[in-house]
Amino acid sequence: MSRYKYTPTTAISDGQNGEGFMLGGIHSIVKGQRLFGPALTVKLPVGENGAIVQAIAQAKPGDVLVVDAKGDMNRAIAGDFVIRMMQLVGIAGLVVDGVIRDLTTVQELAWPVFCKGTTAVAGVKKGGGIINTTVALGGVAVTPGDYIMADDDGVVVIPQQSIGEVMTRANAKISSDEQREHTVLQSRESVIAYLKKMPK
Repeated sequence: MSRYKYTPTTAISDGQNGEGFMLGGIHSIVKGQRLFGPALTVKLPVGENGAIVQAIAQAKPGDVLVVDAKGDMNRAIAGDFVIRMMQLVGIAGLVVDGVIRDLTTVQELAWPVFCKGTTAVAGVKKGGGIINTTVALGGVAVTPGDYIMADDDGVVVIPQQSIGEVMTRANAKISSDEQREHTVLQSRESVIAYLKKMPK
């Protein structure tokens, strides 16, 4: 499975015919970070982050923490202290349709965080939230154990039962693209010849 980490999300998206790509501005806070692993899901009430620490305690090394924060942009689901705990227990990265805080310190960790932005306001811990349930982020449903692939182009969800088939199609697309680039991107003449063959 570790070899899949370096497959571009663009190829995964093509392998799923555009399905599974999270919308809504969920992006990496550090350029060049890549993320791949099975989802450990958390569903939070708006403004709440209490279940995050419970999820950290349950996480297995390599899990991706996927947090449904209802798109809340007002209160952070985690800051540098909590994110450092995630890193130390072996969580592969964090994906949330909400915000974090302590941006500069978190960026210095060089650890994969994909979110909608930042705030200075902390979340509250009242004990709300559900772990290991189906969640929805960026218009995509995520079931515990589904695979998360993320890079600078965004976040893609791969249903766990489809991982082999999707990766086969993605790798075929990569090979096809490499062959096309080798053939077309040689000279002005090769580009013109390629363009003339395209449907009008």
